[in-house]
Amino acid sequence: MSYQNNHSVKKKVAILIENDVEDAEFTVPCHGLKQAGMDVVVLGSRMNEKYKGKRGRVAVQPDGTTTEAIASEFDAVVIPGGMAPDKMRRNPNTVRFVQEAMQQGKLIAAVCHGPQLLIEGDLLRDKRATGFVAIRRDMLNAGASYQDEPLVVDGNLITSREPGDLAIFTTAILSRLGYGGKDVALPDETDANAEWWKIADAWGGSTKGEIVRGLNTALSGERYSLEALEKYYGKESDTQAQVIFQEMIAKKQNHIEILETYLNKLGEKPSLAANIANQYAKVKAAMSGSDDIYQIRCALGDLQTGIGDVGNLSAMFTDPVATAIFKQIYRDLLRDEQRLVELYQLRLGSEVQTPKPTSGAAVSM
Repeated sequence: MSYQNNHSVKKKVAILIENDVEDAEFTVPCHGLKQAGMDVVVLGSRMNEKYKGKRGRVAVQPDGTTTEAIASEFDAVVIPGGMAPDKMRRNPNTVRFVQEAMQQGKLIAAVCHGPQLLIEGDLLRDKRATGFVAIRRDMLNAGASYQDEPLVVDGNLITSREPGDLAIFTTAILSRLGYGGKDVALPDETDANAEWWKIADAWGGSTKGEIVRGLNTALSGERYSLEALEKYYGKESDTQAQVIFQEMIAKKQNHIEILETYLNKLGEKPSLAANIANQYAKVKAAMSGSDDIYQIRCALGDLQTGIGDVGNLSAMFTDPVATAIFKQIYRDLLRDEQRLVELYQLRLGSEVQTPKPTSGAAVSM
């Protein structure tokens, strides 16, 4: 991509705000645009309200509202995500403002749940776009061609999926507003090897320390699960369950290696909590019974805890590499949960249908 820096005309950008916005999805684009010298105007629904982010890091009084804002005066509109877009879409003035900006060819950039506002305005029909995975079906139903990519650009529409994409998302906005290139220390938006987390950090995103804590949280969970699975496997006599446990153990070992490798790349080591996580699993497994179905149920419980924990980590950090690792672990956990629950239901059904006869008496059904 070629960049053209044009500082002779100051670009004016509206960034929308509502309560329960995903904090980083407001902060990173806002700071990035301001640092680039853009005229950033925060627009809410109510002038006299201080809007707060869902994680408690953002508290912002808007510069104006979408009611009196004139779309033609802006060069771009940024729509952050979180639970805010579901509130934005209920305000007809906000919907109208974005519709007019889109129709006038202004740059429209939406991240995460941001496309919910575009859906309300019927602005995704026949557009290539992305967004948080939870609204994928909504976007498809609205006529969009959904693409699971960090950045999707279709004409004047820019969309991204989650906090991990924010540095790329903001860089794409800046480049299309005439700011970018090596002379301003921004990589090309397609550069998969760029240290995007550093750029996001400079714009108010996740710090290295926060990312490292997240990686260690995931590492603790995977080490705990590995130890527990090895114990469950040792007590399990069901051949099919043993095969599934073995495959899950191999995945855990791979996850641990990936997490440790990335920690090392960041110049960090596993935390004390991550190093001793397996000890907790040993204690729990030692207290568990030896019944085959009980082992499957215990493994299911561990998987479901991991799904919740890693699912949260996947949408928490502005580092695309860490986010991709968490999402891979999450997908593996979901697949393993499905395999185990199917086996659990099959074995439970067999026991219900063919109970063991009691001694000295026939069992009638």
